[in-house]
Amino acid sequence: MVPSFRPLLWALGLWLGVGVAALPAVSAAAAEFSPEQRREIEAIVRDYLTKNPEAMLDALQAAKDRMESQSHDKVAAALVARRHEVLEDPDTPVAGNPQGDVSLVEFFDYRCPYCKQVEPALEALLREDPKLRFVYKEFPVLGPESVTAARAALASRKQGKYDAFHRDLMALKGHFDEAAVFQAARTAGLDLEHLKRDMAAPEIDRMLKANLELAEALDIRGTPGFVIGDEIVPGAILLPALKHLPATARKK
Repeated sequence: MVPSFRPLLWALGLWLGVGVAALPAVSAAAAEFSPEQRREIEAIVRDYLTKNPEAMLDALQAAKDRMESQSHDKVAAALVARRHEVLEDPDTPVAGNPQGDVSLVEFFDYRCPYCKQVEPALEALLREDPKLRFVYKEFPVLGPESVTAARAALASRKQGKYDAFHRDLMALKGHFDEAAVFQAARTAGLDLEHLKRDMAAPEIDRMLKANLELAEALDIRGTPGFVIGDEIVPGAILLPALKHLPATARKK
């Protein structure tokens, strides 16, 4: 190969071997190429990938793996740095054993069908595991009705009715709107006028904002999302898998 092609082959090798992380370096090197050299390297790359399409797949997979690893490390660091917010926020409702040896945290939305699906298993787990502490993270991501329900649920703590109201909201079927939320509040024994005043309190906004920011930091993008120990578990899971989570956490 003639000397003028060496930087071209170096750039090609760098691109194929390092992937997305090398793009700034490749761009800087490419700025030194003449138009003729750029056409030559484009031809080399095109010819190489035509003959070796697996190279592109390998490069994309390597980039994907690297991004996932970096994301995992970032989330792990956030979980360590924000553990107090995850587990000990005094504004966050808690069920089960307040002095339990393991805490299971759920980010949920009252309109989420998967949250409703997993709710009976969570209630069974709390009945069967007297040492489990359960942390509720209101995470209303499915529209205005979800926000209304979350605000009402958090406000219900002022009347000491959060647990009962939570269960009634999770049990709601069919159309879910403000009227349905307030009917569930009546069923739970809440004073509606008192509840509505408490829903408008600034601390409710602060609680919901804090939960949304925490979920973003932990890369929890949907509901339900669970946190236990140093593990984040997305999606609805069945009772046997739920039982496995605290058992595994206790071994660490």
